[in-house]
Amino acid sequence: MKRTNKRAIIFLAFLMWLSTLLLIKPHLHAYPYNFRDSRGLEITIARRPERVVSLVPSITEIIFKLGAGDSVIGVTYHSVYPPEVNLKKVVGGFFSPSLKAIEALRPEVIFVSRHHTSVVEKFSGKNCILINLETRSLAESFRNIQILGKIFGKEEQAQGLIAQIKEQIQLIKKKVAKIPASERKRVIRLMGRGAVMAPGDDSFQNEMIKAAGGIPPAFGKKGHVVAVTKEEWLRFNPQVIYGCGGDRSVAKKLLAKEGWRDVEAVKNGQIFFFPCDLTCRAATRTGHFVQWLASTLYPEYFGRRENQVLEEKVVDSRPLRIPLEYVRKAKIVYSRIYDFQNKTLIIDFVNPMKIVSTLEGQRDGITSVGNHYSPPPCWGIGHSQGLAKIRKRIYSVIKRDEESASFLFTGADMDNLAIERASYRDMEVYALVTAGVRSNAVRMASDPGRYYEPGTINIIVMTNMQLTSRAMTRAIITATEAKTAALADLDIRSSQSPRLNQATGTGTDNIIVVQGTGTNIDNTGGHSKMGELIAKAVYQGVQEAVFKQNGIIRKRNVFQRLRERRINIFELVSETSMNAKISKAQLLESLEELLLQPKYAAFVETALALSDAYEKGLINELTSFRSWCITIAQEIAGKRDLRLRDLLGRKDIPPALAQALNAMLNGLYARQVSDQS
Repeated sequence: MKRTNKRAIIFLAFLMWLSTLLLIKPHLHAYPYNFRDSRGLEITIARRPERVVSLVPSITEIIFKLGAGDSVIGVTYHSVYPPEVNLKKVVGGFFSPSLKAIEALRPEVIFVSRHHTSVVEKFSGKNCILINLETRSLAESFRNIQILGKIFGKEEQAQGLIAQIKEQIQLIKKKVAKIPASERKRVIRLMGRGAVMAPGDDSFQNEMIKAAGGIPPAFGKKGHVVAVTKEEWLRFNPQVIYGCGGDRSVAKKLLAKEGWRDVEAVKNGQIFFFPCDLTCRAATRTGHFVQWLASTLYPEYFGRRENQVLEEKVVDSRPLRIPLEYVRKAKIVYSRIYDFQNKTLIIDFVNPMKIVSTLEGQRDGITSVGNHYSPPPCWGIGHSQGLAKIRKRIYSVIKRDEESASFLFTGADMDNLAIERASYRDMEVYALVTAGVRSNAVRMASDPGRYYEPGTINIIVMTNMQLTSRAMTRAIITATEAKTAALADLDIRSSQSPRLNQATGTGTDNIIVVQGTGTNIDNTGGHSKMGELIAKAVYQGVQEAVFKQNGIIRKRNVFQRLRERRINIFELVSETSMNAKISKAQLLESLEELLLQPKYAAFVETALALSDAYEKGLINELTSFRSWCITIAQEIAGKRDLRLRDLLGRKDIPPALAQALNAMLNGLYARQVSDQS
């Protein structure tokens, strides 16, 4: 009997060992991992990389999405998503990364593209693995995600991401299936700078147009970008033109010319612009962009109930902790509306109470407040139907009553919600904030009023005290001042006048202040302790929400600071003022390299601050600053007898900043001239 039990125990132990082995087998045999990259080179990864430099923004995005961002130690300043990428060391731009900056990071792995020949030459044969994962098609983007999943031991996450993207694209395929071929729109992605260009026939960008239900051009040309003749343009006659932010100047300049303007899209005003990190990359948000593009092409069709594919309902939720006595439950609800995922912050009260909303005024008998996020594919639908209809539909899905609910509405993702608490003795304040400042940040009293794309800073203020009507309305001023202070301290720029003005808010900001319960409070102004707490919570909440949504932090790199002012380094130089023997590209690459040095980055950052003060009249003249600029130019050039010439190709840069940039260009220009002598 004892021997039988012993055998049974041994057998059970064997089964447990075997099952454990089977469970961990994928991890035990994940490395070494062998694959061929886009150059056809055999690559072997012996273990999970810990020091990675990614020069390719789409690859960077995928690595972070898979949960391996901790391995990344260096990126280019063209990498802007996800927000956490802005915390990494910048090694220059995509087209001309600094070899010195890369080498200083001692990477184990560098992700490169076909443009990075100098990087490949420099680091080949050294104790570093170079990997090229080009993306010419959607199929290649999926393959790249799989490869990166295996490189970083995130295979399950990779498969889940691919499935999610395919599901998003499949949804659009079902939605546009009913649209007759004769009603499909001809769509072209506008590219180029000096001439009209577009993606080649084999580009993933044309695949995205097809996936969105559009008809892309077929010019018989292959490649990432190809030239388009006027005859080809007129023959295709696009009904919709789209580009990214950097293509606006091309559209304005070239599409105003005879022939180029004589197509349906230009005549009907069907020209749209999307974020460059969506249009130019096939990475983690391909499905998201296909949905947004499709909704832009067919907003009326997508807005009709009979064309919906999925049932409108709540599909998931996650709880939030707001430990106030009058809060019964707080959560973020995920729902399907117009077939797209919406997200709603819902805070339910134990008993009805009074609130003040800048969207709806003062209201009594409110049992729920919240903040609703509509994703980009819903924006066009919402614009055409109006807030009243949209609000009614949202309330119907989330099971709330218009009579007893008060919600705010935003284009900022609710997963980027910031919840901040401030306290003093027995006082507590909670600020729940979402914030998007990329597309519609404004400076009140400077910028004109007009309709903007959704962005919005929405704030809900709740305390553990009972605010009087006076205190609730005064809290709106306190919260607004704190919001503006947060934007000023981040140097958020106005979307309308970014080179001149900081933003004070966005064009669609709103606030809800909840009455609360407990001890009566009649003062929430700046001299009161309650006002101080509201301001602190809102200030921190706005800064955190801006980072989560837009990736903006105080100590961001100077390249980002310039980009926020819409100053493109590669548009700075006027070729007419240069010696024909001097390379403009080399000059600007040298400028990028210079700005990686803290000293010269700080010089430009000083010019940014000085420029704002000068434009406001707080500094009356720039003579002493000009002397500093000359010193900097001489230092860069390595010579004392340097006379500055005007090398800037743009005349719309404010004087203080123009002097700083021109000084650096002059120093680099003089250095190149000396090198050729």
